[in-house]
Amino acid sequence: MKRSRHLSWKTTLKYLVFLPVMVLLNLALPMREPLAFSLYFALLACGLDPFVLSAEYLLASAAALSLAATLCCLLQAAFLCLAFAVFARMRRKVGWEKILFAVLAQLPFVFLYPHAGYAFPLPVIWQKVILAAFLALLAFLFEGAVRALLFRAFRCRLVATEISEIALLWFFAGMGFYDLAGLIPFYAVTLFLLLGAAVLLKNAAAVPLALVLSFPLCAARMSVVPAAEYALLACVGVLFSPYGSIVSALSVLLSFLGVQYFEGLFAESALTIALTVCACLLPAAAICFLPERAVKKLRRTLLFYRERALPRIAINRNRRAVGEQLYEVSSLFREIETAFTAEGNRAQGVHFKEKLIACLCASCPGRRKCRETGLYESFDKLIAVGKAKGKVNLIDLPQELSASCRNAAGLLFALNKLLDDYRRMEQELEAARAGRKLLAEQAHGVSEILKDIALEQSEEFAFSEEERILSNALSAAGMMSSEIFLYGEGTLFTASMTLLESTDPKKLCRVASRALGVPLALSEKIPLTSDRACFILRRRPDFDAAFGIAACPKTGETASGDTHSVLKIDERRFLVALSDGMGSGEGARSVSDRTLSLLESCYKAKMPSDTVLSTVNRLIALSGEETFSCLDVASVDLDTGNADIVKIGAPMGFLLSGEELRVLEGESLPIGMLEAVHPATMRVNMKAEDFLIFMSDGVTAAFGSSAELCSYLSGLKPLNPQSLAEEILKKALGRYKGTAEDDMTVLAVKLTRAA
Repeated sequence: MKRSRHLSWKTTLKYLVFLPVMVLLNLALPMREPLAFSLYFALLACGLDPFVLSAEYLLASAAALSLAATLCCLLQAAFLCLAFAVFARMRRKVGWEKILFAVLAQLPFVFLYPHAGYAFPLPVIWQKVILAAFLALLAFLFEGAVRALLFRAFRCRLVATEISEIALLWFFAGMGFYDLAGLIPFYAVTLFLLLGAAVLLKNAAAVPLALVLSFPLCAARMSVVPAAEYALLACVGVLFSPYGSIVSALSVLLSFLGVQYFEGLFAESALTIALTVCACLLPAAAICFLPERAVKKLRRTLLFYRERALPRIAINRNRRAVGEQLYEVSSLFREIETAFTAEGNRAQGVHFKEKLIACLCASCPGRRKCRETGLYESFDKLIAVGKAKGKVNLIDLPQELSASCRNAAGLLFALNKLLDDYRRMEQELEAARAGRKLLAEQAHGVSEILKDIALEQSEEFAFSEEERILSNALSAAGMMSSEIFLYGEGTLFTASMTLLESTDPKKLCRVASRALGVPLALSEKIPLTSDRACFILRRRPDFDAAFGIAACPKTGETASGDTHSVLKIDERRFLVALSDGMGSGEGARSVSDRTLSLLESCYKAKMPSDTVLSTVNRLIALSGEETFSCLDVASVDLDTGNADIVKIGAPMGFLLSGEELRVLEGESLPIGMLEAVHPATMRVNMKAEDFLIFMSDGVTAAFGSSAELCSYLSGLKPLNPQSLAEEILKKALGRYKGTAEDDMTVLAVKLTRAA
């Protein structure tokens, strides 16, 4: 609890209201027992200023008109003020200690308070013990009422327990008010509240409120007749409320006068009749002349909060339907993948021998002799050599063919032509096979994405006890939410709530995190009205990251062939990549840009990593250009610090962790060089204050050897990634004597603890 030195007018007014309520409570019981103690203790437990409250409690004790009673209250106030002030100074919230404080604070009442005792067969001291226990119990009940009135009333819907506690507080305060002011002022106040409830609520909720208002009068008269009268008046007010506040007020006024007629009011003195009529007429007039704008605002405030069960049901139905549809579409893409990967019933090879015989030997007079002697079997040997070499010549002819065949030159020519056709057909088939494989991989990736979304969308939103816990915590912190919506688990946990637009986001995150036991951060703030907004909190990652980049093109070139990417995949993962296009200048930069653009698009779509790399490699390889690119990729999880690193033809990278330097290297060829990519993959666990460093080959080559580079990096004590990247680039340029012999880029990432 932190007290402000300067009280606002609202706080001042609030404290001014507490004093007369304490006085009324001290007048509630027949022997003026200090019932104000219960309210005093409840206000202290709610975190209000103990010094101001103690002064008010002592002033209220004057109602007992006894020096001994005031001394008793002084001891109670001194003890409780000191106890709660110490806890406030220590910035600790009072917990179970409240029970001990309440018990100890009642000792002065038991031993010092002047009490004659009631006509019960018990000693006075035991009666005082029972009264002390009653006051302590009442203090904890009043605490719930005070919390509801200060932090939740007119902001959100009160639960039945809170309403009961407020009714109990009114019962005792109303008894004191009736004892102090009498019947006519009691009528004026309660009828005003009854009329206001009928006009604002316009429903049956006004009837139980009317019953609560009548309880002090029932207790004073020892009769239930007042409760029946107030219930009747509430029913009349609600019945005529659709016709406007004036009609409703007049109907209640006439009903009240009718009830008073049967109670014998008009047999009293003229002054009593006039005052009683005024006690009803003045509240009715006040209700009638309330500005319509104020009435609408009050009604909207009272009825703002509702348990929104139907919207949740509708949302769940829509999510379930969308999830089922997405799952069906995912299955469709899975079938497409199967169709593309299935091999067709292709002919097993090409029948070269039959074609050669049909083309060359059909008109040859020695074809019968060749068949009888088995010379055609030698064709198989020649064809096998042709398939292996791609073409045949004279030295490839089997001895029996060169000796017996009359058209050896024609045979070689025809076979080479068939081999050319065969090779061209195989290339076309291989290209088609690669295309089918690429499409199959894409269908697989889309299927996995849709399946994940389908599973996420199928999760239903349900009411949870945590919503109630969060609502209570926000109320205790002075932040009223008309609606709270919690969903998701683990890293997907999300809390949405409607609050005043001026709500402090840092305080909100702190209170919500403490209440739910989950570290939360503000993800989004959506304006709803001029003064209210929807605050969306999501689980805060354990880590944050900072980035640094330093680059220099090759001397004489206007553009660098190195490109880099820093991409936020989602709120819990980010991607860094460094692409080094072969060569330098605009051509190399175009290849590098294309590679990173493909990577970013695939990762944004949350496609599986193996599918991403394979797809990008095939698209680059099938582009028809002799274009290659070396690639460093790191996908970092901000919840765990795990970094999945992929190196494709790239020079070594480094993980700088305190005094330790770890080398990250692979042996794969650059992307786009072969149709099948075989990247070097690894997972490293990064901790807070670790640096991940990627470099293009222009930087690593400047150091001459990996030993020199590692020795240089081991001696660095970097503070931030930008200065680290600039320092490495400066050192590399210095080794080139200021002239960049190749494109040079350094990309550095630092992991830090989330604030």
